[in-house]
Amino acid sequence: MDEEFERLRREPDPVRRGRRATELLATYQQRSVELARLRRAAIEEARDQLGGSYTEVAKAFGLTKGRITQIRNSAPPAHRAFFGVGPLDVAVVGRRILEREDMVIAAEDDAVGAHLIAEAEQLAFTAERLVIDPRQEWEPANDAIVVCGPASAHIGNALMSEDPVLGMTIADGGRWYIVDKATGERFGSALDDPEPRRADVAYLARHVRDGQVVTHIAGVHALGSIGAAHYLTEHLAELYAAHPDESFSMAVTAEFDGLTPKSSDVLVAPRPWA
Repeated sequence: MDEEFERLRREPDPVRRGRRATELLATYQQRSVELARLRRAAIEEARDQLGGSYTEVAKAFGLTKGRITQIRNSAPPAHRAFFGVGPLDVAVVGRRILEREDMVIAAEDDAVGAHLIAEAEQLAFTAERLVIDPRQEWEPANDAIVVCGPASAHIGNALMSEDPVLGMTIADGGRWYIVDKATGERFGSALDDPEPRRADVAYLARHVRDGQVVTHIAGVHALGSIGAAHYLTEHLAELYAAHPDESFSMAVTAEFDGLTPKSSDVLVAPRPWA
């Protein structure tokens, strides 16, 4: 970081200097938020070690008890780290209509993107929504949430191929299923049943890489991704507490009223990629 900062100060081109300064400001701001989160978590851990006394924590940290209270009330919660440090990209896949060059976004994907951006900003992320061109190979440069099935774009297939636990398969004349690789059990969408219901299933995975976290959501249909996104944000704290530093995958099911989930439940419990 220091070397890059000094290189930026010496950059003679004002356009490159300005663009890179903008990028680094976002990065530094997110590191500052992460430091605040780490300090809040350290306060809670130190309290447990010091007999449950915030007065003793304040003495140990060289701060006043009032400042400790302020930090506890203002800093982001521990489960913010589920999505990494940030900045955070929220990527949905674009869809082509016939031979048109421009892309459209399905209403379901638009709803997922809006929900995830709002939740990310509540956790003090600098978040940007991206639209993946299904004709191109794309890899996330930052921490990211990717909403994309394995057949929709290269990144969806690439991420799911890393999963040793769950996947998606197509069978029965074109019907998609989530499949348990250990047992062979398959989970299909109620939208594809002979008597369809407004319910869907979705895949949810967290990839913990070297210096990057990528969360992957893939509904059997686009509707399922909405259910998975809402389940994730509603259960983020418990998912992070159970899997703070490891990759895992799971499957969820949800019923809908229009694009709004009425209920959601676990279909396959979170399973670490040990």
